[in-house]
Amino acid sequence: MTDPHSGRLPDDRPRPQYGEYATPAEQRARIREPAPVHDAPPQAPQAAPPPFTPPSPRVRPGAAANRIVTIALLVYGAVSVLTSAFSFVDLGALADATYKMMGVPGSFTSTPTTQAWGIAAAVILVVGYVATAVLSVMVMRRGRVSWWIPLVGAAVTYIVVTVCLAVPLMADPAFAHYMLNR
Repeated sequence: MTDPHSGRLPDDRPRPQYGEYATPAEQRARIREPAPVHDAPPQAPQAAPPPFTPPSPRVRPGAAANRIVTIALLVYGAVSVLTSAFSFVDLGALADATYKMMGVPGSFTSTPTTQAWGIAAAVILVVGYVATAVLSVMVMRRGRVSWWIPLVGAAVTYIVVTVCLAVPLMADPAFAHYMLNR
């Protein structure tokens, strides 16, 4: 039927490829699939599938405890941020009160940048808290462990805030004198 050397049929047509002109029997032989048996008795109709029920959400052990601890930490952080941010705005008064508690002789000398450092600390504190709260809620909604996020967020935020507060305090002559003569 075909010329084995040229791959063409006798009437100069190209040889069929990929089952284009092959009969179903030739196609099954080519893919090595047995022919279907048509003599088999008809099968009984299958029962209707059960109605769709949405999957229940996975509830991991400790999910409620994770949510409670995360929310408690976020509430505690909100109270802490509100009280601290307002006190940082007037950094001179906060530093004077801290000096009295520590027993530092003298008073804090405000400079033109003192208020700017206090406002920067307050803004960083609020932004850090908001970022921590948003990330915590996103992780909680995904059903993942989230109690550690407020702790890490607070630690990172307070490190940056401490640097902002330390800059004007280290430049204060009364504090420098106290630290050198302890």
